[in-house]
Amino acid sequence: MSGTEKPGLPVAEAVGITKRYGSTVALDDAHIRVLPGETHALVGRNGAGKSTLVAVLTGLQAPDAGRVLFNGAAAPRLSNRDAWRRQVACVYQKSTIIPQLTVAENLLLNRYDRNRSGLISWRSLRRRARDLLAVWSVEMDVDAKAKDLSVEQGQFVEIARALSFGARFIILDEPTAQLDAGAIARLFGHIRELQTQGVTFLFISHHLQEIYEICDMVTVFRDARHIVTAPVAELPRGELVAAMTGEAAALNVPRSRTAPASRTDVVLDVAELRLDGLFDGISFQARAGEIIGLAGAGGSGKTEVAETIAGLRTADAGAITVGGRAPRPGHVGDALASGVGFVPQDRHHQGLVAGMSIADNATLTIPERLGAAGFVSTRRRDAIAGGLIDALAIKAPGPDLPVSGLSGGNQQKVVMARALANDPKVLVLVTPTAGVDVRSKEFLLDKVDQVADAGTAVVVASDELDDLRVCDRVLVMFQGRIVAEVPSGWREHDLVAAMEGLTIDA
Repeated sequence: MSGTEKPGLPVAEAVGITKRYGSTVALDDAHIRVLPGETHALVGRNGAGKSTLVAVLTGLQAPDAGRVLFNGAAAPRLSNRDAWRRQVACVYQKSTIIPQLTVAENLLLNRYDRNRSGLISWRSLRRRARDLLAVWSVEMDVDAKAKDLSVEQGQFVEIARALSFGARFIILDEPTAQLDAGAIARLFGHIRELQTQGVTFLFISHHLQEIYEICDMVTVFRDARHIVTAPVAELPRGELVAAMTGEAAALNVPRSRTAPASRTDVVLDVAELRLDGLFDGISFQARAGEIIGLAGAGGSGKTEVAETIAGLRTADAGAITVGGRAPRPGHVGDALASGVGFVPQDRHHQGLVAGMSIADNATLTIPERLGAAGFVSTRRRDAIAGGLIDALAIKAPGPDLPVSGLSGGNQQKVVMARALANDPKVLVLVTPTAGVDVRSKEFLLDKVDQVADAGTAVVVASDELDDLRVCDRVLVMFQGRIVAEVPSGWREHDLVAAMEGLTIDA
């Protein structure tokens, strides 16, 4: 136990935390209590409030209500970043180390020793960095450039840097998402070793089997609220998944559509697709009128597979055929010409040109239909856009309105309109209902049904269960591979378990 910890008191505690962003309640009277020396898991589905809680625990966001305590004392003022660094640090999934600097420079950034001339003492810097790594049992060349480190080594640098400020409470945010099995084992060994030296961890992961391997306690959040905290050994895996998902009454509602017959034509053929570090051995077919789900947690590879089909990524091996034609790998234009429509994951950065009108955004994929010799007929453009606006029930005074003036749900409808504008043979959707209200979500999913009924093959890559309920079958991905195929009518409990890499005992 370090000198800053007080016996019997939690290393970190959040009490009655409420946080709102506009009308969205990100945390609702939430709480967590982390005791010294333990590895405490925080789990929950997307939107459960995990990221907001981390922001509050690290002093990046102030709660609207509630309080944070470290070792029984109130957290520092938000403006006092040095005081926060002495209490808590977060190692994020996306590295915060500076690639162009050395390990030593990253470890002691802005804390360099200087000689009498005011210049940096590089010898002292290297010595301090070696001593720091030795204290925390990290073997690494302090002169190595950070850009040359593996993901695993980068994490160790970030952990050592956090400890060097005096923090003994470290939050690990999806630390294994980019690691292979060997690196995960080494990370877990290092966590256990640091625990013996009085370091406490909050471990956030979508891979629930890791919770049972490395964690002592687990806290579940759902819908912005605390659901349960329990010793990992006393919480069966089925009960953990049930706490994350809640009741699944909607799963008993019969499907309103019938899957296409097996004799219908194959319009999408994905064969042994591989992209190093992201996915491997991905093979499946989609028939005309079939809706296939690609499900998986963060780092599963589902989004990258969808983007490869759409031409945004170039596979290292394998083949994609659309309607009997093989589009050029990594070529969006050729994918479009082959008959692929695409709704990307992030409408703000990937799906829309904010300064352009609804009409321009909706017709970006069909310039050849807007006029001859490269000229755009505004009359033709507006006529096509008007039809799309009607078909997608986009609420707007007219096609000339900038998309930035639309609500989130209507913006997503514009992205869907553009994907449908070229009458695709295959429609690829990545989390198509993210960030939209319930009514827009229902409308968009009904539209997916209609598109499939008209003969288009649909691929839905998502970890949102509502998105996956429209699918005729769901291919579950885990760590870059398809690990299960689940027919329609699945139980929420079982699908989430498969996505998280768990096997639930009957």
